[in-house]
Amino acid sequence: MSNRNTPPSPTSARERLRAERERQGKKAKTRRQLLVGVSVVAVLGAAAGIGVAVTKMSDGGKNTKVSSEDWEAAAKKAAFRQPKNTTGDKGTVVVIGKQDAKNTLEVYEDMRCPICAQFEQAAGDVVVKDIKDGKYKAQYFIGTFLDRNPMIKGSGSKNALSALGAALDVSPDAFLAYKKALFSADNHPDERDDAYSDDAKLLKIAQEVPALKGNDAFKKAVEDGTFDKWALELSDAFDQRVGQGKDLQGTPGFKLNGKVLGDEQGRAPRNAEQFTALVDKGLQK
Repeated sequence: MSNRNTPPSPTSARERLRAERERQGKKAKTRRQLLVGVSVVAVLGAAAGIGVAVTKMSDGGKNTKVSSEDWEAAAKKAAFRQPKNTTGDKGTVVVIGKQDAKNTLEVYEDMRCPICAQFEQAAGDVVVKDIKDGKYKAQYFIGTFLDRNPMIKGSGSKNALSALGAALDVSPDAFLAYKKALFSADNHPDERDDAYSDDAKLLKIAQEVPALKGNDAFKKAVEDGTFDKWALELSDAFDQRVGQGKDLQGTPGFKLNGKVLGDEQGRAPRNAEQFTALVDKGLQK
C-alpha cells in the first residue's frame, strides 16, 4: 500500500523538529561568527588607515585612493608651482596652438567624465589636427566636479589634472597626447571607478606617450604632487567660467570665439562630423 497519504508518526515529527532546530542553531552560530569576523576586519582596516595616514605625514609621500577632501587639504598645504606653457594668474590660462590663430575654441572637460571620453575617442584627433593647422587655438578649462559628486566621490579628476599639469610642463604636445591616452577606450575607467586617484595608474598610461615614457622629471612631478595646487586653481577657473556663463549644459562643452558650440538645443557635438559641421558654421558667422 502506498505511504503517500499516511500521516507521519509523532516520533518522526519530533525528530524532524529537533533536526530543524539544530540546523537553525548552526546557521545562527555561523552568522555570529561572520559578524565578529567582519568587525575584526573593520577594526584592522581602520588601524591600517591610521597607519597609512601616519606614513603619509612622515615621509611626505602622496597616498592613492584618497578622498576628495583629503586630497584638497594636502594640496593646499603644498607649495604652488605653475607648469610651463601656462599664462595668466596662477597659470590658469592653458592655450595650445598657434598664437596668431584668429579663432579660439574653449574646451570644458572633466577627466572622469565618460561623455568626454566618448567625444575624445570620436573626435579628439580632429581637434588636434585643427589646432596644428591653425584653424583655431584651444583654451582648456578642466574641472573636477565629478570628485565632488556624492554618488561616486573620489580624487581621480584632480589627480589626473595634476598629472596633466606635469605633462604640460614637458610640452603642449605631451599634454595633448597624454590627455588622449587618459580618455582612450583602453584606459578610461568607469566614472564610478576612482582609478585615476592612483599615481601608478597614471604613470602606466603615460608610458604610451613618447615624451613621457621613462621621463624621470615627469614621474617625480606626478608622485610628488608638484602640480596639485595648480590643479585646484584650474578647477576653480572652470567652476567660475561655467557658473558665470550658465549656458553650457555639461561636459564636454565648447565655445568658439565666446559662443556656445552646439545644436539648436545647445547640446554639444558627440562625434567628428557634428563637431566639424558646427565649427565650420560658427566660423562663417
